[in-house]
Amino acid sequence: MTSNLSGIIKQKTHFFQIRVFYEDTDFTGIVYHANYLKFAERGRTNFLRLLDVNHSELISSNEPKYFVVYKMNSKFIGTSTIDDILEVRSNFKGIEGVRLKIDQDIFKGDKKVFSANIEFALLDKNAKPIKFPDDMKLKIKKYLN
Repeated sequence: MTSNLSGIIKQKTHFFQIRVFYEDTDFTGIVYHANYLKFAERGRTNFLRLLDVNHSELISSNEPKYFVVYKMNSKFIGTSTIDDILEVRSNFKGIEGVRLKIDQDIFKGDKKVFSANIEFALLDKNAKPIKFPDDMKLKIKKYLN
């Protein structure tokens, strides 16, 4: 049995499905707005995982490093409810110096319910921005869209 636990990449776009659980909703029964950010984070993390860039390995390496959100522009376009299947679609847009840009959309069927343009920085163990290592840059550049 094969698993797409980390999603799949098709034509430079990463696709990752998430089921909405009760814990993801607010008292009205719709997905709490902040949870779309969590869903997007899971999509990004899994996209990187499929490129063999793992957060746990970055943090535990001889020269620890980690990603942080530098800037985000988001739009909440629609709603979702319990048991909906959502699809996070992620596209790397650029990688320069200390910044990685990614666009992410979350769909319920063919309807977009959330959209975000995000810039990340890579920090060292002292929380100082660092350039992306060449090997990581190469892995990501193959998937720039």
